[in-house]
This record gives sequence, structure tokens and C-alpha cells, in this order.
Amino acid sequence: MTSNSMPEENFEGGDFNFEDDADDEQLVANCNSGRKRLFSKELRCMMFGFGDDKNPYTETVDLLEDLVIEYIAETTHRAMEIGRTGRVQVEDIIFLVRKDQRKYARVKDLLTMNEELKKARKAFDEIKYVGNEGKLK
Repeated sequence: MTSNSMPEENFEGGDFNFEDDADDEQLVANCNSGRKRLFSKELRCMMFGFGDDKNPYTETVDLLEDLVIEYIAETTHRAMEIGRTGRVQVEDIIFLVRKDQRKYARVKDLLTMNEELKKARKAFDEIKYVGNEGKLK
């Protein structure tokens, strides 16, 4: 092990020295390196919409993204444990958020909008199909 490399630690019950800023910075650098940021643009826009600066600190966006990804992963794992084991279905997500009224209402709104969009696309495709049929004759 070189002086620049981080020792491997067991994060379950391990002792951490949070007073050593150099180690913390190295740990953050190791966690963030090699992973593509998936939601940075969207999170920046959301943060601005909720009153943050137009260009928030990258570290803040990265931290928020880590929290979002952790929440998604945790929720997905919990959803895989209920219902049909190993598969995530819409009903499983609804079951998990049923006690949180805000999340439950948002899920219901999104599902309703999704159905409306499907119907609109189907109607549009039917109109387009009928329009093309008339041109062929």
C-alpha cells in the first residue's frame, strides 16, 4: 500500500476519523471518480427552481445526486423484496409510498398523465394512419 492509496475499510461498524479533512477529501474523490453523473443538469435546474443559485456548487450537486441515487437504489431493492421477488412493478412502488401522502399523490398523478399520453399518442397515430390511407387511394 502506498501513502497515496486509501486503506480498505469495512464500512460496517468501522471507526472513522471525521476530523482528518485530507482523508475525507480523498474518500470523496474516490467515490466520485469513475462514475458518470446522470442527473446533474436536472438537479441544477431543480435547485434553481427551489431558490438556489443559477449555478450551484458542483460539490453540492454531486452530493445531492449521490443522495438521489442512494434513495432510488434503496427503494428499488425494497420493491424487489415485495410482490414478485426479483421484479419491480408499479404496484410495488405504490405500496412503498402509500403512507407518504405527497409521494403517493405524485405517483398517482404521474400514472394518470402517463395513461393520458398513451391515449393521445394512440389517437394521433390513428389520425395519421387514416390520413395516409386517403393519400394512397
